Amino acid sequence: MKHKILVTGAGGYIGSVAAYLFLQNGYEVVALDNLCTGYKSPLDILKEKFSEKFRFYESDLTNSSSVFQKESGIEAVAHYAASCLVDESMKNPGKYFSNNVGGTNALLTAMTDAGVNKIVFSSTCAVYGEAQYMPIDEKHPLSPTTPYGASKKMVEEMIAWYGRLKGLKYMILRYFNVCGASDDGLIGDSKKPSSLLMQNAVRGALGIGPFSLTCPEVDTPDKTPIRDYVNVVDLNEAHLKGLEHLFAGKDNNTINLGTGTGNSVLEIVNKVKDITGATFHIGKSAPREGDDAKKIANITKAKEVLGWEPKRTIEDSVKSLTAWYRTHPHGWEK
Repeated sequence: MKHKILVTGAGGYIGSVAAYLFLQNGYEVVALDNLCTGYKSPLDILKEKFSEKFRFYESDLTNSSSVFQKESGIEAVAHYAASCLVDESMKNPGKYFSNNVGGTNALLTAMTDAGVNKIVFSSTCAVYGEAQYMPIDEKHPLSPTTPYGASKKMVEEMIAWYGRLKGLKYMILRYFNVCGASDDGLIGDSKKPSSLLMQNAVRGALGIGPFSLTCPEVDTPDKTPIRDYVNVVDLNEAHLKGLEHLFAGKDNNTINLGTGTGNSVLEIVNKVKDITGATFHIGKSAPREGDDAKKIANITKAKEVLGWEPKRTIEDSVKSLTAWYRTHPHGWEK
């Protein structure tokens, strides 16, 4: 018998793909999202496809206790809900500490009160700050350079304290750059506009909107930042393995999720052009704040502890995003 889990941020990009994957693998999913930046449309689709195994609550994390009161039998939480725009966090840090830190504290309190003692947390490579060596492993010093990264580091520390003091079992997963859509193109990234490079490049290739580089000039061979791009389904398959790890009674852990390889911004743009066969104008807008030159993950620990490694290529991610944007050129309607 599969388990019943709460998915926070289930109306967002990664959270909606996660809910879809968990349901496909037989899990019962209770979805929570305040729809501030998430969407109800993907949740309506999941409700239609998996009616007996899916329920949605429109609620803020600060009111998550009400979900535990209404839904008996929740065994674990997959926590995706967060404000996640690096540039915005530099302009409005209070939002990030309020939403990410304050919201998670309310969630952890509600979990404790409800006797739910397992959580898989979506963290970020932004907790590392500027890379001191490459590839970045989990022992790399934590020195975030943005309020977004700092908020995620604080949440990691909170979860660890709940582990020591309240017996919380946890898996902290530090993402590198997420891309792609569900393999069938059904669920994708609906941010308007997206802040993610590959998404915007595909939109440019399909003529949905103009494409502009938002990165600063950095010290790399083509002067654009190098990142580790991991497919969103691969990423969520790691969450499944993280849940299985906790249900098996294994140790708490903190693990990087990436591919172990890197591509520059211009390399990704050129791959999108090659795969779609489209040419499009590359504009230049004001550079985002908070971008550094290079981040590539060491994923040895993910392979050893979770038995996970990515299966999907950059080409797979571009193709699934192309399928998504062809049917949803303007994202979800609601």
